[in-house]
This record gives sequence, C-alpha cells and structure tokens, in this order.
Amino acid sequence: MNWDVVEGNWKQMKGKIQEKWGDLTDDEVDQINGNREKLEGVLQEKYGKAKEEVKRDVDDFLSRH
Repeated sequence: MNWDVVEGNWKQMKGKIQEKWGDLTDDEVDQINGNREKLEGVLQEKYGKAKEEVKRDVDDFLSRH
C-alpha cells in the first residue's frame, strides 16, 4: 500500500493508526488528517525516536496494510 491510499482512506485508517501507535490521541490523529509528514513528526515527539526510525516504522506499517 502506498501513502496515497492511506490519505484517501484516512477515516478508515485512523483506527489502524491508533492501534499501531496507541499513545496518539483522537485529536492528534484528526490533526494529522492523512499527512505522512505530520504523522512522522507527531510520532517523533510522542515516542522520542529519530526521524529515520520513524520513517522505517511508517514504511513497515504500510507494508502490513
């Protein structure tokens, strides 16, 4: 799956995003609104991970969904 599919189906993907990254609040997920860069930025802040690690995590999520 590529990010365009996630962005286009954001409402359906929100649950899967929150299932994977349980610390994200509903408000944060709503603000991300399908924007990968925003998702990565929020994940970096929430989990204290490096940018490259977050990118790999998101890529792994995409490959599984």
